[in-house]
Amino acid sequence: MAIPRSQSGTTWFGLARPSRRHWLGYILLAPAVILVAVIIIYPLVVSVDLSFQKVGIARLDVARKPFTLANYEKLFLSPEFWKSCWITLKLVVTVTLLSMIVGLATALLVNNQFRGRTMARLFVALPWAVPEVIAVVIFSRFLDSSFGLINWLFITLGVTDELWGWFSDPTLAFWSIVMTMVWKGYPFISIMVLAGLQSIPVDFYNAAKVDGAGVWQRFRYITVPVLMPVLGVVTILVMLWVFRDFAIIKVLTDGGPIKSTQTLAILTYDQAFGFFNFGYASAVGVITLLICFIASYLMLGRQTKSMY
Repeated sequence: MAIPRSQSGTTWFGLARPSRRHWLGYILLAPAVILVAVIIIYPLVVSVDLSFQKVGIARLDVARKPFTLANYEKLFLSPEFWKSCWITLKLVVTVTLLSMIVGLATALLVNNQFRGRTMARLFVALPWAVPEVIAVVIFSRFLDSSFGLINWLFITLGVTDELWGWFSDPTLAFWSIVMTMVWKGYPFISIMVLAGLQSIPVDFYNAAKVDGAGVWQRFRYITVPVLMPVLGVVTILVMLWVFRDFAIIKVLTDGGPIKSTQTLAILTYDQAFGFFNFGYASAVGVITLLICFIASYLMLGRQTKSMY
């Protein structure tokens, strides 16, 4: 007996028909899509629109300013912008490289069988659970020029006979940020790489041992090729995290001294909320977004080709 239309909810609007059942998925996804559009896409469109206006304090209840390219002209002619780009590039390359080395090393370590391995894995993952602001406070105490632990260790070990001003010297300030970011970011790499290591069959290593392969050969010809997809994705995520990170730099050095640690994220914040130049800050943000998009697209495309 045919089911009456009123007794079957799926027959409403003809969704029970095989040719229309896929619309049910679109209807169920619609609330999430609308929410994403309101939270992400709308502010992005507003930011792009502001970048083409001479706007001080942005207000949505006033008439739109005339279209202009002055913000982008000022941006590309600004030495401050290019310096921020160079600092951001140095920070991304340095932090990503060191984080990958430390993360891979710790993952290989805790992947072995030894007593206390569970606690070792817990301590490896612990920095990732610490909020960024708390991590910055910890390192600001460690690197304090007067009573910091790092200076005390260096003097005790004979590395130096004077106190280092970690936040007053441009080079030391840069490396203080690098150390904080590496400590905060390497656990994520360790967890992802450890998951990849757990998926490698033990038979691969046993067969390699039978064939006389050493530790380095097994790592080079088995571990690295299998982990390449994981390492590629993790590298992209870490680079994007370092590229956009704001809290660590803002709290630790605030872009100083003499703007030696001013990244694009700090430059955007200072222009928007320090000088109330929202049009120029939006232009910086748009360029930052384009750089992230292009870098991600190129790396993902290269990673996809290497997998095939």
